[in-house]
Amino acid sequence: MIMQDIRNIAIIAHVDHGKTTIVDRMIYQARQAREQEKLGELILDNNDLERERGITILAKNVSVIYKGVKINVIDTPGHSDFGGEVERVLNMADGVILLVDAFEGCMPQTRFVLQKAIEMGKKPVLVINKVDKLNCRPDEVQEEVFDLMFSLGATEDQLDFRTIYGSAKQGWMSYDWKQPTEDITALLDTILEVIPAPEIQEGTPQMLISSLEYSPYVGRIAVGRVTRGSLKAGQNITLCKRYDIQQKQKIKEIMVFDGLGKAKVEEVQCGDICAVVGLEGFEIGDTIADFENPEALPPIEVDEPTMSMLFCINNSPFFGKEGKFVTSRHLKERLDKELEKNLALRVKPGPNADSFIVYGRGVLHLSVLIETMRREGFELQVGQPKVLDKVIGGQRCEPIEMLTIDVPEEFVGRCIEMATRRKGALIQMEGRGDRTHLEFDIPSRGLMGLRSNLLTATQGEAVVAHRLKGYEPYKGDIERRNNGSLVSLETGLSVAYSMDKLQDRGRFFIEPGVEVYEGQVIGEHTRERDLTINICKTKKLTNMRASGSDDKVMLPPPVVFSLEEALEYIQEDELVEVTPKSMRLRKIILNELERKRKSSDFDC
Repeated sequence: MIMQDIRNIAIIAHVDHGKTTIVDRMIYQARQAREQEKLGELILDNNDLERERGITILAKNVSVIYKGVKINVIDTPGHSDFGGEVERVLNMADGVILLVDAFEGCMPQTRFVLQKAIEMGKKPVLVINKVDKLNCRPDEVQEEVFDLMFSLGATEDQLDFRTIYGSAKQGWMSYDWKQPTEDITALLDTILEVIPAPEIQEGTPQMLISSLEYSPYVGRIAVGRVTRGSLKAGQNITLCKRYDIQQKQKIKEIMVFDGLGKAKVEEVQCGDICAVVGLEGFEIGDTIADFENPEALPPIEVDEPTMSMLFCINNSPFFGKEGKFVTSRHLKERLDKELEKNLALRVKPGPNADSFIVYGRGVLHLSVLIETMRREGFELQVGQPKVLDKVIGGQRCEPIEMLTIDVPEEFVGRCIEMATRRKGALIQMEGRGDRTHLEFDIPSRGLMGLRSNLLTATQGEAVVAHRLKGYEPYKGDIERRNNGSLVSLETGLSVAYSMDKLQDRGRFFIEPGVEVYEGQVIGEHTRERDLTINICKTKKLTNMRASGSDDKVMLPPPVVFSLEEALEYIQEDELVEVTPKSMRLRKIILNELERKRKSSDFDC
């Protein structure tokens, strides 16, 4: 294959704008294998968490052959919390496909990745997807994209982009949205025409390790793009690490991406994306260079963490009942393993031996890690997320995010009130059909718990998105949750009779017949202070019967939290206990007397 026969493209899109679907269509078209088509089944989002949440978390590599040209497609995460993944992906691409919803237009997450691509000089192709939607506005969206790219400082060449319209779900793309076609040929032809082929650089080999994979048979596999020269199987190389450390190693095997899988090859030329087997001790950002005259490439820069969270072993009375990995050694090994491939993550030792402070890009970034660990069989406890402040020019500054909310008109007042109560400043407000688009600047800490409250207040109609804008002076205190917690007094089985009698005290998070332990948070109190209650007390039976005493107990359904909601809900003296089958809220100090003693000491 001569060098001109390769195109490396990354797909940029907001969450749920259809990028994974469009890559699936490209695979089907390139194979011309319509009989394999299973409507609604996506190939790329193969991680359980991704399928459930409908978002892409990990960047994946796919290649298709079209008209004799190999197109390497890299699927990027659309959420700014996964900025570490985005940075690496764009390093491997020569151009980008900017995928935008024909109704929603440019969203904050789109802007986040697009800004990175423009700064790196990538050539874009605009695809306006979902033109089959009612109320779609493709022409307006195209103008919006042009204005956005201009405001992000795009060059004249980048602003002279090609626009394609279509519906990835229905399997067609066209140069005119009013004239549907049979397939996505228009998109594939445009990629060959517009996206530049990789530049050929002769000389000693260079490859920046941009990603890694793991195989139980061969161990860790380095993935990246050969930027100069060529790499061969069995070749001796130098691994250039950070801080000018160099290690002499040998490549065992080289593979290139072929469809959804990989194929072994003897040699990979400059410009292609490949997977290298046999290297030890490498990290993302290291360079594979010449054995005798190594030259390192600049390492990847990644956005700093904006949030921290305490991770510790599960020491509740129910520890070890459901999980396989429950010790601090297991927890440390798992976090170290995650650090190898999760660039935006940092881990430091916690206040005691069994705990760690984990730094990440946001609640979603950290909750995805926790959810992945619980599915792998880990038991752990996590504390309240804390936003990381900075001192800039002697002034305390905090991370500020750009928040956008799209809601029906009747809920606008409620949304503005909720955002401004959390120190949000309204920047823009405009009507879009029967919905209103709101933009706020809001502190990162103000976003905790806001999404779930907005969805409740707007009857599930709000479309909420946010991205990091930068650091600004501290905006002042934000009122947190006003209500105290209902805390279990003893360990046992929750009883409907007791819960019925305590209904006026607040709302419960559990059902009758569930095992609870002393110090577990089982509900929300109607007042500000915490209240310790006994819900394990059974009815005392007598030989006398009074009329109405045996009425059936009617309890409202319990409040059920998702992991993100639980993390946003807890207070400073509480933890979320996460096991493979359960999720519980608890007080850090379980015994009521000890809690009271500690709080009185604190008051003194």
